Amino acid sequence: MSDEADATRPTMADVGRAAGVSPTTVSLVLNGRDTKISNATRERVLAAVQSLDYRPNRAAQGLRLGTTSTIGFLTDEIAIEPFSGPMIAGIHDLAWERRSLLLMVNTTRNPSRLRAAVEDLLDRRVDGLLFAAMGTRQVDFPSVPPSTPTLLVNAFTADGRLPAILPDEIAGGRAAVEHVLSLGHRRIGFIAGREGAWATKMRIQGFREGLEAAGLDPSRSPIHLGNYRIDSGYELTWTVMRGKKPPTALLLGNDQMATGAYIALARLGLRIPDDVSVVGYDDEPLAADLSPALTTVRIPFYEMGRIAAQHILDRTAGDLPSRIYEPCTIIHRSSTNPPPGE
Repeated sequence: MSDEADATRPTMADVGRAAGVSPTTVSLVLNGRDTKISNATRERVLAAVQSLDYRPNRAAQGLRLGTTSTIGFLTDEIAIEPFSGPMIAGIHDLAWERRSLLLMVNTTRNPSRLRAAVEDLLDRRVDGLLFAAMGTRQVDFPSVPPSTPTLLVNAFTADGRLPAILPDEIAGGRAAVEHVLSLGHRRIGFIAGREGAWATKMRIQGFREGLEAAGLDPSRSPIHLGNYRIDSGYELTWTVMRGKKPPTALLLGNDQMATGAYIALARLGLRIPDDVSVVGYDDEPLAADLSPALTTVRIPFYEMGRIAAQHILDRTAGDLPSRIYEPCTIIHRSSTNPPPGE
């Protein structure tokens, strides 16, 4: 905004004169600290604010309070992923409600770019830093001053020096297997995602725990590793379902792989869910659009983002444990039924 525009912009003193009160009273009303102010006075202040089109000078407020009302938001490649919107929305919604904005930098998994972005955001005196990854993974995050609240979302450091908000993938794996067990399935195939991925390992652990809790031997439900893409879902489903005792329920590593399973099962002449039940993971938008609509496990991206933004703005990130897990829940749709003959 130009100096000329600043000169004509209504001030708190202008509002006070219009309402017949002091600038201090105006400040108390606008900041919600007006419990000792009469309703009539409050209404005069708010009417003056509206008639003058008064907007607080956020820069001046920041200088006075030592804040900038901005969150530095760093990502790896979230901005270009199709189902990352809920995480960004969760951060943005909470920030907007708290009258703060995001400065977002997509680092494209480039370590030097990440370091430069952190330094730049610190120079801009953001109120805190959030780093979010699309696939849950370990990151090497640059050092930041202890006075700057910093939080990781869907990512973690090897030494746990920064608090991290993560999806409870173990609980998600258990939820998937418990769902098909509750329907009566006992021959269950797990076509998991990429070998070595944190999410894959955690989901497999949950899958095995769910079988053991039901008194079943996990070794009798083999695990096949894919790549989180449609092609491996197709190829592995084709192989598994042509075995001697094919499973009556398939748990897929994600919704993309489940899409591949749909194609393979159709070409094998098998119907979902009459012949085979299918469960995906992630709850991507496509899950509800498949026919039949895909039962899947939802990752709470929106909630993770919102909680992270709240801790940054409340300056409570430093009080958090090294890892906080948000629950992954089963979303019941039309792709699961009791096994054939039951």
